[in-house]
Amino acid sequence: MSDHIARNRATWAGFAPDYVHNGRVSWARDEPKWGVFGIDDDRILPAGIEGKDVVELGCGTAYVSSWFARRGARSVIGLDLTGEQLDTANALRAEHGLPVALVQGNAECTPFPDASFDIAFSEYGASLWCDPAAWIPEAARILRPGGELTFLTNGIFIEVCIPDTDGEGPATDRMLRPYFGLGRTEWPEEPGVEFHLTHGDWIRLLRASGFEILDLIEIRVPADATTSSPWVSTDWATKWPVEEVWKARKR
Repeated sequence: MSDHIARNRATWAGFAPDYVHNGRVSWARDEPKWGVFGIDDDRILPAGIEGKDVVELGCGTAYVSSWFARRGARSVIGLDLTGEQLDTANALRAEHGLPVALVQGNAECTPFPDASFDIAFSEYGASLWCDPAAWIPEAARILRPGGELTFLTNGIFIEVCIPDTDGEGPATDRMLRPYFGLGRTEWPEEPGVEFHLTHGDWIRLLRASGFEILDLIEIRVPADATTSSPWVSTDWATKWPVEEVWKARKR
């Protein structure tokens, strides 16, 4: 197990109690809300979910998996590193009676056969906490030809605008670190390891892994949006994308 995988598993074991309430609220929600501002955006979920086989890579409490199940997916599997997160997901699955399978595993090296799924999805799971050079080719391996990959992660601009002091911000209106060469990112006094790529690096990696890029959604929040996040303000997020969503199809 690579050091960042071990560290992130331990990190999220510690975080798990803090995500029980949010998981419960999100499982009870019929209509998805996305990201740190909880916005509505119909562009994010893939079209034509009914009858498809879906995997969520880095599912946490698996609320996104529940949204796929509600929309008639033939099968839904939530994969996550952390048993404590999956314990919450398992309790919520039982409470709601939705057909979501849960697997503990690493999105960089999944236990699934080739060409197992029609849709792979990640919201702040593998998309942030796994090495893209490993998990993107793995997503391609387990998708069928024509299968779609969608992932939501931090917008790249916020990563260069957050002060280095504690990794929490708030984000400024100035670039404070280089755009080039971000890659593996470790914040002072934070135990986890994140991964961030430039847009050019994402494009090259997706294409090299056998994907054609369908869309890049740079999320702009409305002026009345609110968030409890300490590292971004609403004013900032109306000017620059705090989050971005990549959509790609396996060739």
